Amino acid sequence: MSDAVGFDLDMTLIDSRPGIRAAYRALTAKTGVFVDADLAVTRLGPPLRTELAHWFPADQVEEAVTTYRALYPDYAITPAVPLPGAVEALAAVREMGLRVVVVTSKLGRLAALHLEHLGLVADELAGDLFAEGKATALIEHGAGWYVGDHVADMVAARTAGVPGIGVATGPCSPGELEQAGASYVLKDLTGLPALLREIAVGPGARG
Repeated sequence: MSDAVGFDLDMTLIDSRPGIRAAYRALTAKTGVFVDADLAVTRLGPPLRTELAHWFPADQVEEAVTTYRALYPDYAITPAVPLPGAVEALAAVREMGLRVVVVTSKLGRLAALHLEHLGLVADELAGDLFAEGKATALIEHGAGWYVGDHVADMVAARTAGVPGIGVATGPCSPGELEQAGASYVLKDLTGLPALLREIAVGPGARG
């Protein structure tokens, strides 16, 4: 039975670009390897290793991942802000008697720092997952829908057999989200409460 709504984190619930940009710049300062932070934050969504592989030799990527994650709490948490409608969307989910499940490619403990800092409460949090890999967590935690900004999030929803709700607040256009299989596309989360009330009669409903 589906009694939850799944959400991606970066560029779906929160605008993490300012902090991630700062963390990438700190990584450059620490390692001496240039990372174009402005470019990197335009393509958030895939796992950290995917981005770092553009800048570091293959045999240095894992060390760069470890260094970046060590820097992340000091640089990336405080600058992040909720995206428009995020707070209201989570409140609406709970008002409907549904749970909030956050499924993200970000490492779980770092995602938890963001949620705690911004006062965003998730009933379940699953991290370090991407595209089809997110489907397992969505199924395990009973998500009947998955809300995300990336085409890979729509792949996750499709793989889990639930409707994908795309929000055009990240790097992917409405058309790209639709092409990837989104059942619904919103400009941002401000439209989510009304949509959920329209498509979900109550706990256990499927859109």
